[in-house]
Amino acid sequence: MAEECNHDCSGCNVECSSRRTDKSQFLAPMNAHSKIRRVIGVVSGKGGVGKSFVTAYLSVLFARQGFRCGILDADVTGPSIPKSFGIDTLASANDEGLLPVETRTGIKIMSLNLLLEDKETPVVWRGPVLAGTVKQFWSDVLWGDIDYLFVDMPPGTGDVPLTVYQSLPIDGVVIVSSPQELVSMIVGKAVNMAQQMEVPVLGLVENYSYVECGHCGEKLYVFGKSHIEETAAKYRLPVLAKLPLAETVAAHVDAGDVEGLEGDWLSEASKQILAALPLA
Repeated sequence: MAEECNHDCSGCNVECSSRRTDKSQFLAPMNAHSKIRRVIGVVSGKGGVGKSFVTAYLSVLFARQGFRCGILDADVTGPSIPKSFGIDTLASANDEGLLPVETRTGIKIMSLNLLLEDKETPVVWRGPVLAGTVKQFWSDVLWGDIDYLFVDMPPGTGDVPLTVYQSLPIDGVVIVSSPQELVSMIVGKAVNMAQQMEVPVLGLVENYSYVECGHCGEKLYVFGKSHIEETAAKYRLPVLAKLPLAETVAAHVDAGDVEGLEGDWLSEASKQILAALPLA
């Protein structure tokens, strides 16, 4: 042990017998008034693949099964979760912390857009400030009793995703992609980051997989041939779902009515996630 050891291994390069290697040393403390049983991250290697929709609709499907759900919107610079649920009120606070806003079906949400008077105000912050905000959403929000907390993570493999992996007790992640061949390489980066962080990858979801003709039902692959199966096989992961590019999805999300959407696109995915992460 170094002579002036402060027992904080995160900023120390000295190899010694007292060095702690467990991930728990980096975890941010959960709010004292919260009890969260499972934490599921929804990630993507790049933006624009529908990660936030997958996050929102998975929470809706879980809530329909009677689970108490929440969404921590960690995509701080692009917070779109409140819009999907039609929430235009601001979050409040009391002496004990921030209070999440509840949707009409009881899903609890905390997002930076719930703290901004003007929803179009750009978040021009550097990485450490963004990362600190995510930690606050975990530690300072009075989540109450939550069975499944979904974390809408920012795209890529930068500061904020790293903070989420290290600071929150993520039980598993769902990786969202789109059909283009370029995306398969980016999915690989997301898979490898999760593995380096020792977080299980629950499976892959391909969004914008096809368009279904409204007259004959033929599936049109407007973004080209899907590569999700070969990508999944390469990393030995299940394909949880292939989602269509559907007008009804866009209409409900734009109207702030994701809870009113009816579709079985993620039903099998929710079953597999529940099987992998049952409540203790």
